[in-house]
Formats: sequence, structure tokens, C-alpha cells
Amino acid sequence: MAVSAWSSAQLAGTAVCGLLAHELETHRPGPDFIPARFTVDLFSPVLNEPIELHSSIVRDGNRIRVADAAIVQHDRVRARACVQFLAASVEPPGAIWRPVQDHLPVPGDRLDRPEGSPPLFKSGSQDWTHDFASGANPLRKAVWHNLPPLIDGTPITPFERAAFVSDATNLVCNWGSEGVGYINTDVTMTLFRLPETPELGLFAQDHVSANGIATATATLYDRAGRLGACSITALSNARRQVDLAAFAEAQSFPASAN
Repeated sequence: MAVSAWSSAQLAGTAVCGLLAHELETHRPGPDFIPARFTVDLFSPVLNEPIELHSSIVRDGNRIRVADAAIVQHDRVRARACVQFLAASVEPPGAIWRPVQDHLPVPGDRLDRPEGSPPLFKSGSQDWTHDFASGANPLRKAVWHNLPPLIDGTPITPFERAAFVSDATNLVCNWGSEGVGYINTDVTMTLFRLPETPELGLFAQDHVSANGIATATATLYDRAGRLGACSITALSNARRQVDLAAFAEAQSFPASAN
């Protein structure tokens, strides 16, 4: 799952986001602080080679801590990230307008094996499936994940899990009838709480594009409900459109969770 669908010589954006979150979480002040905003700039390919992770605290206060991180290869910054850790507190009094929320699709079967499970995909009103060819259509998409450990021998944390899945916004929002033709250059995840269970879902909310540039947004959620939102900016990569079924076959991804 760490290898990019665009090139076997590169790491997938999901893995890059997870690794940057792993580094940034070392600066979390404590369990009462939520990684409320996590932004990654994916301006250069991260090679499938040894990496260096660098990070620093930019601002440290009683209710907020801001930290930056970067992935360095061959003395060059390949990707960078910033996180805002905000202190949890009581909600203010008063009524606030809130939009009517979409029904969030959740599979009936649980994906909760400690070693992770193949992802589930959903297009429109179709059933959930592990089939990587199922999304070759113009229908609204959802994806459901249970991830393996990000780093061998280290349990994956809720923040790492959410950060990894956030980059799948490009898949959920830009997967169409001819495959995935956009490559995202960034991702921003906003959270008001962390995941409560190993399973995480993304549900497409918006996609607009022109001039070979797209912006898209998806809802991040678990079985307890919404966690926040993920948004991306993406460039057309039409000459290297990704056929996910062919990619899954090349990577020998299992067709089911069993």
C-alpha cells in the first residue's frame, strides 16, 4: 500500500501523509490536544528509497501548538506538512446553524483485523466491494479502510490512520469512468475529534475542475459519525491515467478480506 499507483519508484501520497503525521505527532502536547488541521504539500515525488524526517515547533501556547515537518531525500525537501494541535474544551453556549448532513454509507461487515484489511469501495447505490475495478464510472464514491501498521513493529495511531486516509480524497473524488486522471498536489485534513475505531471512511462531497486543475472535498468519518473533512488540489495527469484494476493486479492486492 506504500507504493504509488503512478510509479513503482515512488511512495504513494497516503504513505507520505502517514509518515509526516508520525513525525508531527511527536510534538503533540498531550491527549487533550486534537490535530485539528493537517496540511501536506506534495510538490515533489517521494522516492521509494531511504528518507529523512525533520520537524520543529513553530508556535507553542496554552491552547495551540503548531509544528512543521518535511521529508528529505538527497538533500532536497520532497514534501512538507504543518499541523495545528488545539486544546479540547467545552462547547460555547447558543444555537448555531448547521447544514443537513448526508447519510454516511457504512459497510455491514467490520474490517477490524489488527494486520489491516483490503479497502472496500462503493459507487452510488451499489454494494460495497473489494473490487478495484468497481469505480470505473461517474458515480459518487466512498471508500472504507482498516490500515495495517504504518511502521513495522509500531501500532498505528488514530492520527496516523486519519492522515493516511486523507490522501485517498484524490481517489474518492477524482475516480471516474476512465480511471484516475488527476494527481493531487496537496491535502488538508481538518478534525474535531480523532477516530474511535480502526475503520475509517471517506465520502465524496465535491469536485470542480477546469483548465486541467481540480479541487475536491470529502467527508472523513468512522462508525460513530463524522470526524472532519479533507480537501485537495490536483493537476490533470491525463497522459498517465491510472487504471486501478491493473494497478491492484500488478501489486497482487487480495480481492477480498478473507
